Amino acid sequence: MALSESGIFSGDINCTDPGKEEESKDQAKTARILTLEEQERLNGERALVSDFKQMKLEKEAQKNWDLFYKRNTTNFFKDRHWTTREFEELKACREFESQKLVLLEAGCGVGNCIFPLLEDDLNIFVYACDFSPRAVEFVRCDLTKDDLMENVPESSVDVITLIFVLSAVHPDKMKLVLENISRVLKPGGFVLFRDYGLYDHAMLRFKPGNKLGENFYVRQDGTRSYFFSKEILAELFEKTGFKCVANDYVLRETVNKKEGLCVPRVFLQSKFMKTES
Repeated sequence: MALSESGIFSGDINCTDPGKEEESKDQAKTARILTLEEQERLNGERALVSDFKQMKLEKEAQKNWDLFYKRNTTNFFKDRHWTTREFEELKACREFESQKLVLLEAGCGVGNCIFPLLEDDLNIFVYACDFSPRAVEFVRCDLTKDDLMENVPESSVDVITLIFVLSAVHPDKMKLVLENISRVLKPGGFVLFRDYGLYDHAMLRFKPGNKLGENFYVRQDGTRSYFFSKEILAELFEKTGFKCVANDYVLRETVNKKEGLCVPRVFLQSKFMKTES
């Protein structure tokens, strides 16, 4: 499998990201407390999508993301200029100032994280992979679906970012994703994680008929989203050979001034270190 000059190729995972204005950031050790109305709504969601439809969604997962990027091209997600502000490790993990940082962005989408990072710090070499070949076309790379080890040397990456990625993967396959990225991460290297947290507003908006499993839902376009508790996330990483360094909820209020709405957002922001092999 060939790599482009920027080290970008298509892989087997994808990402999603909220695209509204965010304010009132706060860190929290525990999940957001639901209102009585919200509790009743979640408790009433007992019926799951049929097994047949769930198998169809899994089989067509790549196609659904391809259609998403076909509709939205590069315009849906905002560039993530907050990445270096939120994750200081992107600069702090260098052993010396002039060291070229090797980074893997798992689930690069159309480059909304990569390009701002390169603007802030040109001394970075970036590998990037995505579930959707169409998404990766927009960051000018070869379209492939092979294993990471065929393109990225073993234990060669300093930092891996999983930003709004793992939530799009079926829970049964999340451990496989972590095992895959772990093989290319250096011992002592870090995974920087940010994704949807338990009881995020997006989770509470799903109507009956969209629930696939515990904290797992399907959108109208066929793409799926999982909402993480910090306990489940920590257990998932620790079973794959990582040590939890930081793992907290980020509470925000998203303001839509045009519609006069203010809704609670919950994200999970975490940092995991690969233990020495």
